Amino acid sequence: MNLAFEMGPIRPPSEAMSILVRVTRNCPWNKCAFCNTYRGQKFSRRTLEEVTRDIDNMRTIADRILKESEGDVQKISSRIIDEARGLDITPEEYYRQVLFWLHHGLKSAFLQDANSLILPAEELAKILRHLINRFPSLTRVTSYARARTVSKKSLEDMKLLRKSGLSRLHFGMESGCDEVLDLVDKGVTAEEHIIAGRKAMEAGFDLSEYYMPGLGGKALWEQNARESARVINAINPTFVRIRSTVPLPHTPLGEMMAKREWVPLTEIEKVKELRLFIELLNGITSKIASDHVMNLFEDVEGTMPHEKEKMLGVIDRFLEMPEEERDIFIIGRRLGYFRSLEDFYPIGELAALRKKMIETFGSIDSAMLEILQNYI
Repeated sequence: MNLAFEMGPIRPPSEAMSILVRVTRNCPWNKCAFCNTYRGQKFSRRTLEEVTRDIDNMRTIADRILKESEGDVQKISSRIIDEARGLDITPEEYYRQVLFWLHHGLKSAFLQDANSLILPAEELAKILRHLINRFPSLTRVTSYARARTVSKKSLEDMKLLRKSGLSRLHFGMESGCDEVLDLVDKGVTAEEHIIAGRKAMEAGFDLSEYYMPGLGGKALWEQNARESARVINAINPTFVRIRSTVPLPHTPLGEMMAKREWVPLTEIEKVKELRLFIELLNGITSKIASDHVMNLFEDVEGTMPHEKEKMLGVIDRFLEMPEEERDIFIIGRRLGYFRSLEDFYPIGELAALRKKMIETFGSIDSAMLEILQNYI
């Protein structure tokens, strides 16, 4: 017997402990100028039979591990994994993956890859019901979805998916500015973002919208902040997740930068854009989340409206720091010395490194771009 199952390449950081169920392969749009995750890969839909078989395989592996460990996943050893496998030809890595999920309680699941909602609602509902039937401990099931796809779905279909167990959606808004969306070939309009976001909220989903400071470059940074805030204000999603723009090599955005058709913001300029965006958020109750390593601050997060001034205060404290201290914080954050502005103190070796980086790269921003491109 082979109990192997498919897993896609990515999931949101908030789904680090989740069971990963691959419903589709790759991205049906796959043209966004900043993204290289699925570049060159063909999109395909997995069949209902394939997905339910994967879920059944995960359940079988989980039951074997629980049986051999007598239900105590804390005492798992290589011997128990071997006994759980028995004569099964399934590679050990699948047992270890399921063990990881067991260790975290089988409380959440994430549907992969980039746009699970492209499936007909009835078909996806069958997958959801099977998943929850096989893993009744689940309290959250989440998926990426394209706003354009959701904008074309009926409210009834969205309510069906919610009733069937899908509870949270992640929309890659990136920008609410039509000019920026066109620039990066996002394939969706600001109005479609609003329609999809409101529909998801009305259907009862938790909704995460992503915003990318710096995506408009130097030419469109202010429009990016203002129009993105306008769209978020119109939706009032559950979460707004910050993802600072990093132009990667071998992507259309990286090529645009090389040709000077798009000029990236400096670290300080991205901070100023983020400040304007947060300042313009009004009439919403969303939680702002800075949950990715590419963001400069982990502590610019909080729930609107009552923590708005706290978030702006963090940014203002940073902008008021002397230039050398700001540079040291930037370097320290990128190298793992600091997670938040509260952690900052002027470390001598970082001051020396700052001087060396300027000599080598010409500026701190050029050095940081090199580091960030290796993060992703």
